[in-house]
This record gives sequence, structure tokens and C-alpha cells, in this order.
Amino acid sequence: MSLWERLRRAPEPSVEVEHDPVQRRALIVELVIVGALTFGFSALSAILSLIDAQLSGGIGAQTVVLNPSQSDIGAVDFARQLMRAARLLAIGALGVYLLWRSGIGLRRIGLGAPRRNDVPPGLALAALIGLPGLGLVALARVLGINANLVVGGAGISWWEYLTLVLIAIGNAVAEEVIVVAYFLVRLRQLGTGRNAALACSALLRGGYHLYQGFGAGLGNVVMGVIFARWYQSTGRVWPLVVAHAVIDVVAFVGYALLAPHLGWLTG
Repeated sequence: MSLWERLRRAPEPSVEVEHDPVQRRALIVELVIVGALTFGFSALSAILSLIDAQLSGGIGAQTVVLNPSQSDIGAVDFARQLMRAARLLAIGALGVYLLWRSGIGLRRIGLGAPRRNDVPPGLALAALIGLPGLGLVALARVLGINANLVVGGAGISWWEYLTLVLIAIGNAVAEEVIVVAYFLVRLRQLGTGRNAALACSALLRGGYHLYQGFGAGLGNVVMGVIFARWYQSTGRVWPLVVAHAVIDVVAFVGYALLAPHLGWLTG
């Protein structure tokens, strides 16, 4: 039996289906609100950005700055970047709080304290996703279906490396807690099937990356499928956070350090 088949058949985190009509309506309302405040509107905005880019010469002709400067004044920019990282961590904390507040034990759904043995599978997942992802980005650029991705504005300062790392960690916490753990648990409570819930999570992840282009959207859908199946099969969130943080740190900081030598990737 293949690894994917074993993951597919493994039991999901232990969460009971909610049958009370009032509680089900409350869960649906909560999902809509959390989705709108976190990544739902981001996905809609990304789709509109992609449409706008396609109608303005094509996404391949566009440049997308992933971590743009927030001010010409260094201290203000630093403060705003820290606020951005804090906001991402708060988004993840919101998902954790709502699950805990509804009586779901966080250890039972993989949101207990991180463990050292979460690191090796996280690094393995980072390699599994990150290395092919780099090739996909390069191919998408050649095909003209992805924007030219730039980590930050020109003239990166020493302290910006710190904020890039913090933002990478914030991205990892916000996305894996909300898009994987929170949404899959809530969908499970509503009785959504295993594969349908996985598809919802993966499509949402791909959707809010579409502003980068079709290649980024597709790559993140694939990442979403693998990450969601991992969670459904192991019940552990923190390896996904480790993997996502490593991927983003390598992408953000690595690009900032090696940008002059990456013309083949972005040109």
C-alpha cells in the first residue's frame, strides 16, 4: 500500500458531527464570518487581481511584490511590518480560541503544545513541497502564467530580514491553523465528507494565491491537498506550520540574499 493510500485511509482527528440544528446554524455563521475576515475575501481579491492583470497585458507581464515597504521612513516601516506579523499570529490565535471556546480539546485536534518530533516531518514536507514548487515557479514564468515575484522593495535593510522571518512564521501559523485545522474541524462537525473538506481547504489556499498567477494558484492547491490529507491522517498541525515557515523563510530571505543571481527564475 502506498504512503498516499495509507494517509487516505487513516482515521481523522476525533471530532463528533453536530446534529443539533441550532448549533449547526451557529457553526455555519461562524465559518462564514471567520472565512470573510481571514482568507475568503483575500481569495476574492486575488481572483479580481488576476482578472485585472489578464485584461492589462497578461499576468506574465506583471510584477508582484510579496512584502512591499509600508513607509519610506525606516522606523515606521519596521513597526508596520511587525504589526503585519502580529496580525497574522492573531488570525491563527482566533481559530485556536474559537475551537477551544466551543469545548474542543486542542490536543485532540493537533493544536496542543508543539513537540520536538514535529520538526522532522515538517522539514520533510518542506522539501516535498518547496523543491518541486521552485521548478513550478520557473516553468510558470517561462509559460507566462505567473507574475514576476519580488520579495520586497528595493534596498532591503538589515532589520528587514528579521521582519521577513516573522512574517513567514505568521503566514505559517495563520494559514495552517485556519485553512487546515479550523476549517477541517468545523466542516467535519457539519458532516462534510473527508474528500470534500480536503477539496474546500485546498481550493481556498489556491484561491488567495491567485494574485501571483495561475502557477502559484495551482501549486498552492497541490500543497493544500497534501497538507490537508496529512492533517486528516495524523491530526498534527505543527509539522505543517514548521514546513510552511521553512518554505517561506527560504523563499523570502533566500530571495533577498540571492536576487542578483536569480534572473533565470524571475526574468
